Amino acid sequence: MAAVTVRPADPSDVPAAGRVLAAAFDDDPVMEWMWPDVGSRRTGLPRLFGTLIRHHHLPLGGVEVALAPDGSVAGATMWDPPGRWRQSALSQLRALPGLVRAFGSRIMVGAEFAGTVEKAHPEEPHWYLSTIGTDPSVRGAGHGKALMNSRLARCDAEHAPAYLESSKESNVPYYERFGFEVTGEIVIPNGGPTLWAMWRAPR
Repeated sequence: MAAVTVRPADPSDVPAAGRVLAAAFDDDPVMEWMWPDVGSRRTGLPRLFGTLIRHHHLPLGGVEVALAPDGSVAGATMWDPPGRWRQSALSQLRALPGLVRAFGSRIMVGAEFAGTVEKAHPEEPHWYLSTIGTDPSVRGAGHGKALMNSRLARCDAEHAPAYLESSKESNVPYYERFGFEVTGEIVIPNGGPTLWAMWRAPR
């Protein structure tokens, strides 16, 4: 298997990274719950990820992309550095128009999800893996593994823990291979899905 190139994202990568993550999360239980209508989900997801990348994760230096052999974006991660996972008031203000365009009438559902996950978030300083995804057309080619190892190497260099929420129970063993362990379950109210909180101790 050829080595996968991973590099920090820049502003020009935002649309492609948003599209790749949207494709990766099209069948995600959380996204299906937030957007029951398939058409609305496929319109809203690229807007959601593009907005979050542009106004929160990218300014923190937390976005990396994995490249396909032709140089296109095949996968992306959105990380937050220790102590920076909460969006600032300014970041929230700048993101609001994009979130409204993404969610439409479902904006309060998105807000309820975000609030529930935030309440369960650990306070101990850590690197937070908000999102990782690869285009379905390249799954199994090592892009996800390369993305995970890239930032986890930094976590290890800093002797810092890492945290994520898995929205699919079937993905838990995948994250366990990278050293994450389940620490609890987060149940989204009003018929929402369950997420698995996972923590990776410092190395």
